[in-house]
Parts: sequence; structure tokens; C-alpha cells
Amino acid sequence: MDIFNNILYGFQVVLEPVNLGFCFVGVFFGTLVGVLPGLGPAAAIVLLLPATFKLSPIPAIIMLAGIYYGGMYGGSTTSILVNIPGEAASVVTCLDGYEMARKGRAGAALGISAIGSFFAGTISIIILSIAAPALATIALKFGPPEFFSLILMGLIILTYMARGSLIKALIMALLGLFLSQIGMDTVSGRYRFTLGMLRLSDGIDIVPMVMGLFGIAEILSNLEKDAKREVIKTKFKELFPNLDEWRRSVGAIVRGTFVGFILGVIPGGGAIISSFISYGVEKRVSKHPEKFGTGMIEGVAGPESANNAATGGCFVPLLSLGIPANVMMALFYAALLIHGIQPSPFLISQRPDLFWGVICSMYIGNIMLLILNLPLIPLWVQILKVPYKTLFPLIFLFCVIGSYTINNSVFEVFVMIFFGILGYLFKKLGYEPAPLVMAFVMGTMMEKAFRRSLSMSDGSFLIFLNRPISAVCIGFALLLLVTSFIFYYKYYGKKRESLIDG
Repeated sequence: MDIFNNILYGFQVVLEPVNLGFCFVGVFFGTLVGVLPGLGPAAAIVLLLPATFKLSPIPAIIMLAGIYYGGMYGGSTTSILVNIPGEAASVVTCLDGYEMARKGRAGAALGISAIGSFFAGTISIIILSIAAPALATIALKFGPPEFFSLILMGLIILTYMARGSLIKALIMALLGLFLSQIGMDTVSGRYRFTLGMLRLSDGIDIVPMVMGLFGIAEILSNLEKDAKREVIKTKFKELFPNLDEWRRSVGAIVRGTFVGFILGVIPGGGAIISSFISYGVEKRVSKHPEKFGTGMIEGVAGPESANNAATGGCFVPLLSLGIPANVMMALFYAALLIHGIQPSPFLISQRPDLFWGVICSMYIGNIMLLILNLPLIPLWVQILKVPYKTLFPLIFLFCVIGSYTINNSVFEVFVMIFFGILGYLFKKLGYEPAPLVMAFVMGTMMEKAFRRSLSMSDGSFLIFLNRPISAVCIGFALLLLVTSFIFYYKYYGKKRESLIDG
């Protein structure tokens, strides 16, 4: 009965006019961000984070959460109508969604995308409501060694599941750990890696860093592209699939929901990986896999359900353990810290209004998105016709204002520009910023857990192996590293041999 009482309490929190209003603002802007190609939820959260500084934590986090899962909804519209993904998780939707639109079934594709997203989002929130409190109860038994090993395992999994080179992902994670050490050492009081600059005595602020890596870098990257958007003109009267399409979609939606939620919980998972794996699952179980890419509705229903279910799954480790599962949750972790809230297993007991309010806001937000998305499709189509070169000065202006208002300092703007240029170079060279941001956010917590562990054991590293949970996490992390390096050297060894033979 406790969970029902808690959910009722959460609805009381979110149904307050202020919280309800910010929930609507979040899902509306999230959908808009999803529709606009080249921006994405991460950049939108970073842009709007400074706007929440004057808000209390509950409406601030409710709005940011709405932007996140609203972006998952909106990304499908661009993929289906223009064949340009609004955000990375909607790349797979282009394959069959755009082909359906070309065949005059854009309405059915958009309809099943919205319905599948609503179903998956709702189910994932129900599981989140049950799983997070249970996991938090278990996590209360964790000590510093367990938290250090768990964070280490999470970072290794993140690099293991990176889309590019494993070596590059490890380099980015190590760079993130290094950047997190800049500033005053909390134990000795000495300054580390500040280069004699007093501005760096408190370390690098997360907001200008991610604004640069995601906002400015995206602007520079998109300005290189001269993508001509051909928006398919079609009637949206038939927004519901026919009976045959319904029959083929139901299984895909259910499978995508559970694939997405499970992968969302795993560190390094999230919406992008879950949508790709869901598409692979649907292709494998289909009786006609050769037709995928020609307008199969399962290729829209499965991935769109998966990426929305993953958003619920991502919140489980953050709200129950205080550990972000991916770069998006790292931004939420930073947002909670900015608002004076330490994410930890104690969050549920210390701030039940925030925990249950945010969860219940997702229920209401999903209903808002279902009502918003289909009627506003004509509006999104008009927005898609706005050239990116018209939009980027506004995006850049928001980035500058957001960075400056953190400490009312021009120094933060220069930090943003520096990381913007760095992020652009990373994109050109194939380095993903996600491991860097994750390692940067978790670096301080990781260092504190490591030092406390050594204090408990009088400097003995065996404490990480003597405790079962810690030993399992470290063993699994080492296993991933060893196997990934074996595969890496085998692949490049064969490639080198073929080049020599050729």
C-alpha cells in the first residue's frame, strides 16, 4: 500500500499549478527540440538549465525531465517527414518511417510512433516507481568501496558501449577524470592543476563545459552541412494505423518497451543503443526481414517505444543510487547539485516530494505529449522549413547568456567557447564527449569513495577485493576491458595482415 500512497502524494505535488505549468513547458520545448534537427535534448537541457536557477528544485527538475522525454517524442516527426533525425535516438526511425511517408502512410507512422511512445513511457514509469525505492533500500548497505567499484564499473561499461573506438572512449574518460581534479583538494586544501588562475580554484563548472561540448560544437558542426530539407506533404487525417498495421505493431511496442527499459538502467545504455537493438530484434523476429528499410511499421514502433522506455530506465540508478547511467543523467546529476540536492540512496527518504513529484510528472507529461504531438504536426512542419543558419545565432546567444549568468563572469563564457572548439575537434576526430562528461561528473564522488575506502583499510587496496559486491564489480569491469582489448587487437591484427597481403 505504501507505493500507492506515495504515488498519490506525488500527484498532489505535481498537480500544484506551478509544477503542472513547468511540466507543460518542459514537454512542449522538449518536443520542439526533438523536431529541430541538430539540437537534441542534451543541448536543450544545458541551454535552459540557467533559467531554472531562480526556481525551486521540484519545478526545475520536472521541467528538465519533460524536455528529456519530450525530445524523444519529437525526434520521430523529423525522421518520418524529412528523413533527418531530430536527435540521435531517432536515426533508426528514418529507415522505415520516411519510406512509409513516401508511400502516403506518414499519418500511420506518426500515429504508431506517438502511441508506442506513450505506452512505453507509461510502462517504464510504472517499473521505475517500483524498482527505484527497492534498489535504494539495497543501496543503503553500500559503503565507500562498493560505490567506488560501482562507479568504476559504470565508466568501463560506458566506454565499452561507446559507438566509436574503445581506445578513444577510454582517452575521453581519463580526460574527464583529470578535469574533475582541477581546483582545491578537499582533503589537503592544496590547489591542483589551476595554472595559477584563481578562477579555477573551485574547479571547472559543468554548465559552460557541456554548453560548449554539446551546444557550440553542434552549431559549428551543423554549419558545415548544407542539408536541403524536403518535407513530405501528406494529409494527416488517417493518424491511426489500419488493422494489419496494428497487429504487426503490438508485439514490436511491447518488445521495444522492455528492451529500452533494461538498456536504460545499464550504465552506458540509454535511448540511442536501445533503439538500434530494438530495430535489430524486430528484424530478427520478423518473417520478412528483407523488407525492413522499405516501410515496415515494426521498424518504427519498436525503436520509438524503446527510446522512450529508456528514458524511464535511465532514472533508476540516478534516483536510487545517485549514479548517472549516461551523459543525459549526468546533466540531471549536475542540475540536482546546482539546486542543493545530493543524489544518493537517501534521496527518497530525505526529499520524497522531489522523488515522487518527478516520477508522477512523467505520467502527466506522457499524456500531455500524446495530446500535443498529433494536433501540432502542421506547426512542426512549418518550423522544419526554417533554415538552420537562421536558428544558430539564437542558439549561440542562449549559450552565452546561460554561461555568463552562472557567476556573472565573462570567464565562464570563455570556458564555454574553449570547450565548444574542443568539442568540435572531438567530433571531427571521432571522439565522443559522453565518456568525458560522465567521468567529469563522477570523478569527485569516485575520488572521495576511493580515499574513504583507503582510510577504512589503513591504506590497503585489498578492501576492494575483500568485500563481495566491490569484488564482483571490479571483476566484471576487468573482464570487459580484457575481452574488448582482445577483440580490438584481433580485428586490427587481421586488418593489418590483409593490408600487407594486399
